[in-house]
Amino acid sequence: MIIDCSTCAMQHTEACDDCIVTALIDGGPLTLDGGESAALENLAEAGLVAPIRLVPLVRPDDAATG
Repeated sequence: MIIDCSTCAMQHTEACDDCIVTALIDGGPLTLDGGESAALENLAEAGLVAPIRLVPLVRPDDAATG
């Protein structure tokens, strides 16, 4: 999983302030393998860290292709 804050629809919103990625990096990108991603999801479900709040931007040209 590659997380790049510059491609997130939630960038510069209140959701961004409560995102684990914001705590780990300053703008990205961040690359997580499957185990790291699962670990962060488990920690978030347990309430120990903020969840990943990535909402990928959908650009008009992306929507037309699929």
